[in-house]
Amino acid sequence: MTSYTASWILPISSPPIRNGVVTLEGGRIVRVGEAPDRAAHALGNVAILPALVNAHTHLELSYLHQRVPACASFNEWVMTLMTLRREFPDSSVPPILAAAKVAIGRARASGTGLFGDVSNTLVTVPLLREAGMPAQVFYELIGFNHPDPAARVKAARAYIASTGADGNGVRVSLAPHAPYSVSPALFMAIRADVDAHPRSVTSVHLAESAGEVELLREGTGPARTMLETLGVWTGAWHVPGVSPAEYAAALGFLAPDSLVVHGVQFTREDLLRVKTAGSPLVSCPRSNSYVGVGAPPLESFYAAGIPVAFGTDSLASCADLNMFAELAEARRIAPSVPARDLLRSATLTGAQALRYDEEYGSIEAGKRAALIAVRVPPHVSDVEEYLVGGVEPDAIGWLDTAATTSAPTPNSQ
Repeated sequence: MTSYTASWILPISSPPIRNGVVTLEGGRIVRVGEAPDRAAHALGNVAILPALVNAHTHLELSYLHQRVPACASFNEWVMTLMTLRREFPDSSVPPILAAAKVAIGRARASGTGLFGDVSNTLVTVPLLREAGMPAQVFYELIGFNHPDPAARVKAARAYIASTGADGNGVRVSLAPHAPYSVSPALFMAIRADVDAHPRSVTSVHLAESAGEVELLREGTGPARTMLETLGVWTGAWHVPGVSPAEYAAALGFLAPDSLVVHGVQFTREDLLRVKTAGSPLVSCPRSNSYVGVGAPPLESFYAAGIPVAFGTDSLASCADLNMFAELAEARRIAPSVPARDLLRSATLTGAQALRYDEEYGSIEAGKRAALIAVRVPPHVSDVEEYLVGGVEPDAIGWLDTAATTSAPTPNSQ
């Protein structure tokens, strides 16, 4: 049993504790509180908090870091991405695996302890296991005009089983990509698969771009042009004439086990629909800016009472996988949202959305000791506001259950 004292402890599920103590044993949290512990390891001017949750990323795209330029046009960014991906039809090639492995390590170094990873190939599953990084991996399916959606889903489920993907803290489930890349029948086949696996969660990119909205409402615009260019447009697809949120709801896809990612183009009515369905919303502010779709209406997300989590998206559309940098961008575009709510989004809400909250996301007795210590200047009085202002990896360390700690050495500034 090992105890640590610190100038701040942020349980997340309860208010911050000044000069608190946390006790760990066997990789679990035993106690957290205010009582002094003379036998504890004194970490000094640091804040102990649960590891952050990156609820939406694409680790298999890490090899594209700095290769896809920032764009004012979302479709231009997508087409560039797809062109570059054709360089490696086999996603198990060394450059892809090596880049993903480095990305996992750097994410951990910046305080991430749980991923929601989207994969078209499942090549990241063994890498996550090897790194001891828990993750919900979404095996993402694409098919705007697939001739047999039910067979497509059945084959995908068989592939998951054949790889032995589930286990060692990593779970795998099926997910559709987006309304402009997945047919209604494939959406419903995936929904049926999720329903048949009660512990599953799924995910969908929704209302990310104005082009997606135009396609669903009018059947026109850059998203249709892209589908025609790729040779996958089909006249059998009927224009629904509704918003992306209404479309997903009509297909029976929105539910508490369905993560809605982005939502940049959501209207007030869309937000009410998502809230009514109970779907968590994962926001990726830095990526949204990079791909040219605009800033997400974060303040509206919180005001609507929707559970908000955060993700970085991939290194093809973000400078790094540092969730503290994502929090800083969220603070910039949503100044009215309390810092406490932003931190909860990046920890407990993310864990709840991925259904890992029994183990991760807060400092509570019985949960896993996946805790980080962040160096904090001694003059800081509002530690929550400080933490959403941007934290670099060299100020972050991990608590161990042994008598030593990888926490950063407290400074005296």
